[in-house]
Amino acid sequence: MDFLPIFLNIKGRSCLVVGGGEVAARKTALLLKAGGQVRVVSPILNDELGNHLQLGNIIHYAEAFDSKHLNNVVLVIAATNERSVNQYVSESANQLSIPVNVVDDPALCSFIMPSILDRSPILVAISSGGTSPVLARLLRARLETLIPEAYGHLATYAAKFREHVKRRFSSPKKRRLFWERILQGPFTEMVFSGKNRSAQAYLLRSLEHETDELPCGEVYLVGAGPGNPDLLTFRAMRLMQQADVVVYDRLVSPAILDMVRRDAARIYAGKERDKHVLPQESINHLLVRLAKEGKRVLRLKGGDPFIFGRGGEEIETLSQHHIPFQVVPGITAASGVASYAGIPLTHRDYAQSCIFVTGHLKNNTINLDWSALARPQQTIVIYMGLHGLPVLCEQLITHGLPASTPAAIVQQGTTHRQRVVIGSLETLPALASSANMIPPTLIIVGEVVKLHQKLAWFEPVYDLNGK
Repeated sequence: MDFLPIFLNIKGRSCLVVGGGEVAARKTALLLKAGGQVRVVSPILNDELGNHLQLGNIIHYAEAFDSKHLNNVVLVIAATNERSVNQYVSESANQLSIPVNVVDDPALCSFIMPSILDRSPILVAISSGGTSPVLARLLRARLETLIPEAYGHLATYAAKFREHVKRRFSSPKKRRLFWERILQGPFTEMVFSGKNRSAQAYLLRSLEHETDELPCGEVYLVGAGPGNPDLLTFRAMRLMQQADVVVYDRLVSPAILDMVRRDAARIYAGKERDKHVLPQESINHLLVRLAKEGKRVLRLKGGDPFIFGRGGEEIETLSQHHIPFQVVPGITAASGVASYAGIPLTHRDYAQSCIFVTGHLKNNTINLDWSALARPQQTIVIYMGLHGLPVLCEQLITHGLPASTPAAIVQQGTTHRQRVVIGSLETLPALASSANMIPPTLIIVGEVVKLHQKLAWFEPVYDLNGK
């Protein structure tokens, strides 16, 4: 995050705009709309600024900028077409610790002006950090279609009942739960359609029937997919935003964890090779305890919770303790990673079946049905197999697969750090070792791997320094 997004109250406070052209006029109009008292420094003004002057909206200093113009101002915008002047404004403001924005010159800014979606009192500010203002405007245009004007009216109308709700519920959490349910129900549609009296009656009835006791909690078992946030389901996103606490695994990427509600508590329950932060049984009972405390618990797992995710064990424990739960499937690594690596798991010419197995080593052995795996025209997808790769390849050859059988290992698939190494059962262990592959990885064995070179479409940006 290059800039801290904040909303500044400038009502009744002095703001300075340096410049008298079209850009300065736009910035002046924005400051006036936010209630600022605007001073404009420029030898001449364009027609729009001249109109503001005639109407008494601004104070005008018809002269070149001087540091004296910064007296008692809380914000400065430099919008001249002379970089030397803009730089002087920036340096003078920074010396006095006054926030300064220089239009189209991020290097001289201490703050930047976002693209704004105004649904007052709801405001959405979108910024590219000064790198691409046009992209920010395009994103705002897309949001314009998703957030209608009625949301501003909804916020204003709901504000009338804040004190009613506050008096009714002593617990801030209970108030939040009440508002979440109300704003996702009939109340909102009534306000949107102009039925204010019906909306008021509905809200007051809801208040009468609510108790001040916290409800029993619930557990959301959510698949986070293989790592790319774009692959989350809509339902997963919705539950991630309403959870009180998240219990997450090592395979949940930071980008996905950042999408959880910001004030939700976070508990790491990751498992690495020979290193378990929390044993599985402890995780099961942690979910029960948190739910019994009235919390909405997000159990966030990489991939799909029911494919090598031990989700079945967790909800079995929840069921035994009569804890409400729901399950949201995720894109499992086999599907997501293979797709991004350009390797179809089935193909009419190469494979008519696909099998998923875990390659986790225990006492330097892997207990698998090798005869069932080593079959022709079948794709084998191996989870957690990096450390056991030499054993896996050796056993598959021993049980009948040709040493030349194509094989691939994919690291951090679907993300911008994806790496794909292609070889055969005979060569893949050495290739993976020389490439310094690290978990999480997925291994794919079968003739379909031949298609990678032809079908690879995803071009990740990977820095060997790990950045």
